[in-house]
This record gives sequence, C-alpha cells and structure tokens, in this order.
Amino acid sequence: MTRIPLVPLVLGLAGLIPFVWGAATVLRPELQAWGAANLGPRFVGPYVGLFYGSVILSFMSGVLWGFATRTNGAQAALGYVLSVIPAIWAFLMTGGGPEVAAKNLIYGFAGLLLLDLIFHVWELTPPWWMRLRLLLTAVVLLSLSVGVYI
Repeated sequence: MTRIPLVPLVLGLAGLIPFVWGAATVLRPELQAWGAANLGPRFVGPYVGLFYGSVILSFMSGVLWGFATRTNGAQAALGYVLSVIPAIWAFLMTGGGPEVAAKNLIYGFAGLLLLDLIFHVWELTPPWWMRLRLLLTAVVLLSLSVGVYI
C-alpha cells in the first residue's frame, strides 16, 4: 500500500469528528449537557453518530458509484448494484431506536469495508484506499460501539 495523500487523510480524519464527539458525549455527561445546551440535543449522544452515520453511508454509495464508472459490461452492472447497498442499508436499517440503529450502522460500515475491498481488488480505487478506509472504519466502529456496548 502506498502513503495516503495529505488532503484525503485530513478530510477523512475531520469526517470522524461527529462520530468521536457522539461517543464522547455518551461517555461524559458534562459534555452531553454542554452540547445539548449549546448545539442542540440532535448533536449529542448517540443521535449525532446515527444521523451522521446514515449520511456517510449514503455518501460512500456515491463514492463507490464513481468507482463503478471505471468499468464496463457485467462488472459495471455489478459495481453499480453493489454501490447502492450502503445507502439503501442506511435508509432501511436505522430505525427501531438508538441501540438497534447503532448496531445496524456498525454492520453497515463493516459491510462497506467489504465493498471497499471488492472495488480495491478490481483495481478501481487509488492504491492507498484500503489503508485510509481501514483507519476510518476502525474509528467509526469503535465510536458507534460506545452507544451500544457501554
């Protein structure tokens, strides 16, 4: 694997802020109180991670769709079909309360990592893609797990 370029790395790490913030406000009641008072209740606790997680799964569908445009024929068709799975998953599986939604997002992000690997094996991603995706996915899974398992 090659080195992750600085801009994608910085943007990817910045994209983790809502996940880490949500986990921190679950673990620290004083942060949750401050955040609820200053940012609003939607931006603390599990809710920020759940809403943002749905957005990011949908965003990643678009990224995979972009990779699929680099193919032809049956591989293109399969690539397009696979690319919409994260968005559909986020739409269908984030109801049922915060714990169920968080578990389903955890499964969604784990599944997304498998899709990333497929597109990487097909050589449609940049050479550093899996290194970035492994790092980001690990933090997302840990952050979402706080609302479920702690």
